[in-house]
Amino acid sequence: MPEPHRSEPHRPEPLRVVLAGGGTAGHVNPLLALAAELRARHDDAHIVVLGTAEGLEADLVPAAGFELVVVPRVPLPRTPSPALFAVPTRLRRAVGTAAQAIADVDAQVVVGFGGYVATPAYLAARRASVPVVVHEQNARPGLANRLGARWAAQVAVTFRATKLPGATVTGLPLRASMAALLEDMAADRDGTRRRAADVLGLDGDTTTLLVTGGSLGALSLNQKVVAAAAEIAATGAQVLHLTGKGKGDAVREALDSTDFADRWHVREYLDGMHHALAVADLVVCRAGAGTVCEMAALGVPAVYVPLPVGNGEQRRNARDVVEAGGGLLVEDKNLSAAWLREHLPPLLHADGAQRRAQMAQAAASVGVRDGAARLADLVEGAAS
Repeated sequence: MPEPHRSEPHRPEPLRVVLAGGGTAGHVNPLLALAAELRARHDDAHIVVLGTAEGLEADLVPAAGFELVVVPRVPLPRTPSPALFAVPTRLRRAVGTAAQAIADVDAQVVVGFGGYVATPAYLAARRASVPVVVHEQNARPGLANRLGARWAAQVAVTFRATKLPGATVTGLPLRASMAALLEDMAADRDGTRRRAADVLGLDGDTTTLLVTGGSLGALSLNQKVVAAAAEIAATGAQVLHLTGKGKGDAVREALDSTDFADRWHVREYLDGMHHALAVADLVVCRAGAGTVCEMAALGVPAVYVPLPVGNGEQRRNARDVVEAGGGLLVEDKNLSAAWLREHLPPLLHADGAQRRAQMAQAAASVGVRDGAARLADLVEGAAS
């Protein structure tokens, strides 16, 4: 008697996704966070990243184990110039490269994070009738994402005030080091702080001020904080001052002759920023989307000094956390040694611990810790 036929169990097709974004950490970090989340959910997923040869993605994407397809940059001149005439040809070439990558992957969905390569990716996906998911990290959306959102299957935003049609607030997908820090702090906050302090050569029991202007540093922050250094140091706090590359010597020279130089730790750059945030009780920083979201997710009080260029998005980025009471905001033009002398010492003195704790709780109340998972849910929905 023949054996009865047994049908094979249905196995869903592997997820096939093209991610587009790059140029800056603001685009690359959330892209890689989503890629890691999708890989964790679908170990057989085919994930390809569209990026530029010049941006951070050229190094970071391959290092994270993902395939990078280089798309030619299509910068739009800010003022009328002969370069404007080259845009249509460059755009056609970039769209063609993106379209080929989408076809090679047989993509089920294209996810864009803005930047130079997002516009060609959106246009190529639309031409191929592939669903698009847009993620906008800033409170004020960029040109590429405003375009892609017009026909996107899903639009995800980091901040509730971001004005894009049909947007879902997912928060910002946190980079892997910050997601791991969140887990470590939830399990053992004091132990995590002490281990980070040991790595940085700091005292884990001393109130710590972190000053950072990002990887490039911020000359205005460096100068104003140094001008108020005596009053800051008089609180007994220690300072981890990340000056930016090429900006450390001026800070060191200004502090070398002081009696608190041993508590003022100057570094030009720190590769493991999660260590700094694990030990920080208060931060003076810019207000990029990644910075604001990481501070809020971790519950770290901050003084935000928006970058005084661009379209004002950094001020908008910090609005939710500042309005909740999780930080202070001061415009770069208003930042002065006098302002810092007035506002920092009350927070750094021992009797400022309660206020810092209240600010930390307020920051955490608006922080999103599962942004990668929320965005991945939207991507899976669009792909299906």
